[in-house]
Amino acid sequence: MIKLLYIFTKPVPFRKHSSKQTNLYHIMPALEVRNLKKSFGDVQAVKDISFSVEPKEFFGLLGPNGAGKTTSIRMITGVLNPDAGSVIIEGTDLKKNFLEAKMKMGVIPEVGNIYPDLSARENIDLVGRFYGLSKATREDRADKLLTDLGLKERADDLTRKFSKGMRQRVSIACAMVHEPPILILDEPTEGLDVMSRRLIVDKVKEMNRKGSTVILTTHNIEEASRLCQRVCIVNKGSIVAIDTPDRLRKTTEMMQMVEVAFDRKVEQAWFLTGYISRAELCNDKWRFYADDLDKAIEQIVKVKEEQGVKILSMSTSGPTLEDVFVKLCEVH
Repeated sequence: MIKLLYIFTKPVPFRKHSSKQTNLYHIMPALEVRNLKKSFGDVQAVKDISFSVEPKEFFGLLGPNGAGKTTSIRMITGVLNPDAGSVIIEGTDLKKNFLEAKMKMGVIPEVGNIYPDLSARENIDLVGRFYGLSKATREDRADKLLTDLGLKERADDLTRKFSKGMRQRVSIACAMVHEPPILILDEPTEGLDVMSRRLIVDKVKEMNRKGSTVILTTHNIEEASRLCQRVCIVNKGSIVAIDTPDRLRKTTEMMQMVEVAFDRKVEQAWFLTGYISRAELCNDKWRFYADDLDKAIEQIVKVKEEQGVKILSMSTSGPTLEDVFVKLCEVH
């Protein structure tokens, strides 16, 4: 018990800078992934990936289905042994000090792994015992988690009676009960109802504000763009880009968009020449896509004058994170 509590509460380690010109100390990354590889037969699921996540960062691991996200997370959390490479959790090598590294993590899998013959409260209490929490601490934290996740009135019901969204909320509570420095979520809101998704996201954001590092794997690009400070895009087992959502959007000029409302019906064929590569009608507005925004607007104005139509409104926007994601995955 004493050893477990010590592991949980000991301070974040610091690393001394190796340069001879400075004597400064800087905070060690919350997570370091070094040259991870994993194959299943002839299939290379993960091909030599490396990245680091800073303390208190909200970090996203994005990729299409089959990209290697879940395999990477299973190696990071110790469920799978990598063929090569290492995982360092707050300075602790997962392979060399498995228990110490695991004590620093809270893991939320895509499919909840709670006990169906226990109540929501009993599931949370059991996990709290695993982490060496006192009875009073377990009770206080269970009450707060159950309230925050909208489960207070069902706290003592068996979880086998719960919906998928409710079971996932219990799974989230179990992962958070020891208030881990690192919270790892593998597609936590996939297929859930709107209420469950909102409650889970709100609770994860609260944990991040309080100091937990959050690592989120998802193919929901809108969710990642809204939540993550940095994203790592993975495709076919390799990292194709890693940066903030804004910087990723700014690194490419493709898919600039002009949205225009006209006073009467216009034909798509009028615009699909010159600089406009794609035109789509969305409700009562046309969306025109082009590499060169200025030239695209010139073309729209030219067609307007030739066809005698009037522009009621016009707005422009750069590429979305989804545009960047699709483009990068196509290239790689």
